[in-house]
Amino acid sequence: IIVLLASIFSFSNAKVSGSSRVTPFDTYSNIFLSKGWILKQLTKMLMWRASVLSCVSQDMVEQYKEVFTNPPHICIYNIVDDKDSRKKMLYPQNHPWLVNKKCPVIIGAGKLAEWKGFDNLIQALAECKKRIEIKLIILGDGPLKAKLSSQIRELNLQDCVELAGYVDNPLNFYSKADVFVLSSRVEGLPNVLVEAMMCGCTPVSTDCPTGPKELLQNGKYGYIVPVDDSKKLADAIITAIGNPIDQEKLEEAVRPFEENNVINSHFKALGLTDDSNLR
Repeated sequence: IIVLLASIFSFSNAKVSGSSRVTPFDTYSNIFLSKGWILKQLTKMLMWRASVLSCVSQDMVEQYKEVFTNPPHICIYNIVDDKDSRKKMLYPQNHPWLVNKKCPVIIGAGKLAEWKGFDNLIQALAECKKRIEIKLIILGDGPLKAKLSSQIRELNLQDCVELAGYVDNPLNFYSKADVFVLSSRVEGLPNVLVEAMMCGCTPVSTDCPTGPKELLQNGKYGYIVPVDDSKKLADAIITAIGNPIDQEKLEEAVRPFEENNVINSHFKALGLTDDSNLR
């Protein structure tokens, strides 16, 4: 909003592109004079000045259509697949569960917060353990660490679930693991899911808003389960271990997130497709 106002009052001809990364339902409100309501009114008045307004998933574009009348938003994905990421996939890994793998290893990653649903993932792991030998590594830190640690102890999963904390390079965890699980209750566009697929890890995801069903093409590229259903999540994890997604399919799924493809999408949306405009 500040950038758009500055462009208007300075009579600038500069192209302005704005990208939305979170659901509009968390940003805008219909409650009179609330912050969300004020933002919504300002956005209504000023969005005409933006050359491009994009969202990181098609599902989010549809959400904007529920909030605004005929909004101009389009979908342009995040860059996930680039040269540096491909290199990081190949870095040496020293986690004992991955170096001397004696059973399938599952990875989860993200902030240890309520919306990530790691409590449901840990419960699902307890269900899996009744049937097969299995390990779970959760990468990330956050306010629920103590609560999740307590849940692990209560379920006697200390020998097969580890809260590994923040790691600089999660990609070489994904590349050595068998299954990546996104247990979220809500997302914008889950980059971690794309990263895991790029690393050859079979994805299992909840059908949370927004992005997972879109990324996995309704099950073509991975396994989708209802939100907060630990039994079905456990079933999907075991199915994914026995029936991993083919590497070629995973590469196909990741292609829209490749660096050049995403950059070209932004330039095309801005009308900067001619080489002379890109110097």
